[in-house]
This record gives sequence, structure tokens and C-alpha cells, in this order.
Amino acid sequence: MIIIPTFASSITGDPNAAAIEAAINSAVSIYENVFANPIDVSIEFQEGGGLGGSEKSLYGINYADFYTAYSANAVNDNSVATTALASNVVPNQVNNPVTGNAYLAMSTADIRALGINCPTCTSSLPGGYDGIITLNTSITTPGSPGSTLVYSLMPVVEHEIDEVLGLGSSLAQTFQQYPSVEDLFRYSSSGARSYTTNSNAKAYFSINGTTDLAQFDNQNDGGDWGDWQSNPLPVDVSPKVQDAFATPYANPQLGVELTALEAIGYDAPEPGTFALLAMGLAALGVYGRRASRGRARQFLSGANGLAR
Repeated sequence: MIIIPTFASSITGDPNAAAIEAAINSAVSIYENVFANPIDVSIEFQEGGGLGGSEKSLYGINYADFYTAYSANAVNDNSVATTALASNVVPNQVNNPVTGNAYLAMSTADIRALGINCPTCTSSLPGGYDGIITLNTSITTPGSPGSTLVYSLMPVVEHEIDEVLGLGSSLAQTFQQYPSVEDLFRYSSSGARSYTTNSNAKAYFSINGTTDLAQFDNQNDGGDWGDWQSNPLPVDVSPKVQDAFATPYANPQLGVELTALEAIGYDAPEPGTFALLAMGLAALGVYGRRASRGRARQFLSGANGLAR
């Protein structure tokens, strides 16, 4: 897999552009070294407000077509997908198992990663990029001159790349009836799917419907529903790249996020690279508070019968 970064003038014109671009390129190289899907992913990076934000095009893909491609892709050294199929987390049926209609919302990058035949699934973003990522370099390290240096830039970049590649939830979106691929892995307890904006309901990321790998942000607190719970952080849980609210001065490394990307169809050539965490699906205690990331803007384009 090759990620092609383009730097907007707001970055190239920054006096500290070299360090900012180096951090972005370092993040990009991680994905290129881990994942082997034979695709190119184009992303434009620019400076702006918030902490980080992303835009991507989403298309409605027939669930039966997704399942066919997903099951074929599982043989490509993707042990996570194999587990999801064997556990019936991704079942063989006509309609999606989350909302019961015929579609999933998918990013252009994930559609290509799975080899789904959709000639009309092209990006509607300016420049035709798979994603546009905005970074607030006035508060990151490295950052622009005078930056407060409160947040590490690399995990912010990784957080947004994850979303361009396809992580995220359709909850609270205008197209909520069409779950995103990661919503297939959203559980409240063993064998019980969770897809609700009820802030009293817990939701956990699980690739087998039983083992909890991370807790989703289901608190209706302004964070993305597809990010991890971090406002506050669950007890005994360290900051993660995909936290909905970033922790000042923390520098988390990619971990469970790579497992989540494997789950939605990205292939890691080394089987068993990301082991299941031995944590049962149960409610977790919480504490503390974190600073918010900017929410991603997503667009559902017309494909296979879905309206824009």
C-alpha cells in the first residue's frame, strides 16, 4: 500500500515546514510498512483549527458485495478478518446485521482495499483526494513557530489517516441507517451488538463479538462515535491514537487501531501481528477529562441507489 501525501501551501509556507512534513511522512511510512493491499491512497494535508480533522467521501455499498469481497480478502494474510468471519461478526447474508438494510457506508480507500468493483466510487473532494486532513500546528510538536507544543503531531496525523482509510461510525450522521464497516464490530456485551446514540449504552470494539479490545466513545459528548472513549479515559487504560479527546503531552503509538484497520479489510502480511487483548466485555470505570479533536466531515455520495 502506498499513501501519497500532498502538502497544501499552508504547510509548505510554514517556517517549520520541514519538521512538520517529516512527522507526516513518518506516520505515512508506518501504514506503508504494515499493510500490503495493492492500492494508492491520496491525502492532502493542510493547517487549520481544532486539533485535527478529516474529510472523506463515503459510498453506499451493497452488503452482499461487501461480504463477497471481504471473505475473498480474508485469505490475504488477514487473520483478523478470518476471526470476524468465523465468529459471525461479519455474517454471510443479504442485509447488514447492524440496521438490517442492504448497505454499508464505505470510504473510497477501503472500497479499493477490498477490491470491490465500483467504477463510480470516486472521491468528491477537491483535487480528487481520498482524504483531506487538517492539522492545528499552533498547538503541536513539532509545530509552527510559537506553538504551545501541547500535543504530539504524529498521533494526530495517524488518527486522521485512520479515518480517511475507513475507521469511524455512521452514528449521529444523516446516513445513520447505513452503518460504517467498523460499526460491524460494535458490541455492548458478549454476542450483543451495540448501535445506538443512547449515552447510557456502552459500546466496545470486538473482532469476535466476545473479547473487548477498546471502548467506543458512546457518551454523546461531542467526540466522534467511532473513536475510543476518553472523556474521561476508562480506568487503567492508557491514551490511544484514536481517542476522541487527546491527552496533553501524551505520545501514544498505533496499536489496536491497526487491528481495527485489519478488521475493515487492510492486510498485514505477518499473521498474528496484533494479538487479542485479554479483557472481557464488561462496563469499565472512568476518570479524568481530555481535550477534544475536531470532528471529521463525511459525505455520502450516490452509489448503488443511495442518494447524495
